[in-house]
Amino acid sequence: MTQTDIVAVPGLPQIVITRDFRAPRDLLFRAYTDPELLVRWLGPRTMRMTVDRLDARDGGTWRYVHYQPDGEEHAFHGVYHGTPSPDGIVQTYEYERMPGHVSLNTVTFDERGSTTTFRQNTVFQSVSDRDGYVRSGMEEGVRDSMERLGELLAALTTAGHRGA
Repeated sequence: MTQTDIVAVPGLPQIVITRDFRAPRDLLFRAYTDPELLVRWLGPRTMRMTVDRLDARDGGTWRYVHYQPDGEEHAFHGVYHGTPSPDGIVQTYEYERMPGHVSLNTVTFDERGSTTTFRQNTVFQSVSDRDGYVRSGMEEGVRDSMERLGELLAALTTAGHRGA
């Protein structure tokens, strides 16, 4: 199975996540922008997710909620900057329990042959915000999400759903 790399250099307000997937970049882009696919992979396996809105266009907004098994909710929202495309997605990201602590995510999909390298660069307002995100247990959620995304992409590719 492919490895998910998570880099958080001490003292920098940034986290970079990379992973290779054996799938076309159009399919990865679709998994990020199609609410029916997004709920199938984003977040830990132990949580259920709903998408309240996902308007993938310049200035469009998104909001989704993760539900723990005990019903506790974790909601996130943001705004798209520029027009999302298979070339990349730029969006803000804010955890609703910590209003005002906004990060900027830039996601790219670099296709080479039958492999697409996913890269997410998240820039935080401060090192303190980044460190808090790391302490929150984000690594487990990211690794679980990337595994689930790989499984979804494999199933969609096998089923012949290659286009966006």
